[in-house]
Amino acid sequence: MLTKDIYPIETLGREQKESLLQQKARVIWLMGLSGAGKSTLALHLEQALYQKGFLTQILDGDNLRNGLNNNLGFSEQDRLENIRRAAEVAKLFVNCGIVVIASFICPTHATQAMVRQIVGEDFIEIFVDCPLEVCEQRDVKGLYAKARAGLIKNFTGIDSPFEPPQFPDLVVKTHLLSLEECIKKIQEFVLPKINFTDFQRI
Repeated sequence: MLTKDIYPIETLGREQKESLLQQKARVIWLMGLSGAGKSTLALHLEQALYQKGFLTQILDGDNLRNGLNNNLGFSEQDRLENIRRAAEVAKLFVNCGIVVIASFICPTHATQAMVRQIVGEDFIEIFVDCPLEVCEQRDVKGLYAKARAGLIKNFTGIDSPFEPPQFPDLVVKTHLLSLEECIKKIQEFVLPKINFTDFQRI
């Protein structure tokens, strides 16, 4: 009969998993208004990092609300809980050595502070900055139009406030830069923080 006394073993640590993957785990959190380009940047950033040999995981409203958060609505309390759970999941992935690319609006300073507190020093806050009028012009899903018509209540930027991050680690202005320029700017910032070889030399 097997017992832990006969076969003592410890849980593998994050450092061992990072060594296996040859990367430093971080949470790259893209925040901004709906339509600012967060999801597009997340997808292209994932591809760019994959080409460089990094293992990543995207977290966004779609993949979490279809499973883990499918019991949450869109009240202020539920949206806060959605972000809290996302941050906790991101932290778990980091402990597995994974580079997380999270894409969430995070509309208030309190929400942003909560995420930073949960994730800790591995948190990279990127503000995807785009004026509301440009986001409305993009409005691929027609959400702003529905909010303006009163069909969607408490929509961020319309009848619910959005507070830009006060001290983001990086700002990407998607209305001024091309997609390629945005990805290049993000990569230049995050690569030194996730590159295992560079980190070993510090």
